[in-house]
Amino acid sequence: EALRYPVGRFQVVDDDRASVRPASIASIRQFPEALRAVATPLTEVQLATPYREGGWTARQVIHHVADSHVNAYVRTRWLLTEDRPTIKAYDEKAWAELPDAALAPVEISLALLAAVHQRWATLLEALPEAAFARELVHPDRGPMSLDTLVQMYAWHGRHHVAHLGIVAGSRS
Repeated sequence: EALRYPVGRFQVVDDDRASVRPASIASIRQFPEALRAVATPLTEVQLATPYREGGWTARQVIHHVADSHVNAYVRTRWLLTEDRPTIKAYDEKAWAELPDAALAPVEISLALLAAVHQRWATLLEALPEAAFARELVHPDRGPMSLDTLVQMYAWHGRHHVAHLGIVAGSRS
């Protein structure tokens, strides 16, 4: 469990969402730098190393985060421009097993994340309070407010930076 969820499982803060929002948005803005700091020193051997038995390789984790956060950014835009949109889920495991996740240089996803997060954070920082109560519908998780989405992806970034830290600590 500690290797699978090194920062703990995601738990939404429901009681005072507005108080955690600035830190969550700051985390989204700063995430690409944090990811780059842990990913850049990894060797090719480490990039091919799973963070736990049965887990993805470091390279797959980096590409997964790009896939996931691009989807989250698009979902944010749907949520803001449509009335309670039902989003499409995707098979993260299957995406992580596609050839680009195994072969592409991680710099591609690091650059993509830097651009997406800059746009995403700029958008979030400019929104009025009421926008964070808007919802989308996830086919598996049900209704989700923008506040919950922002908290979840702030956690998701920390979660995978910690996975890469496990690999970095192995010094293969």
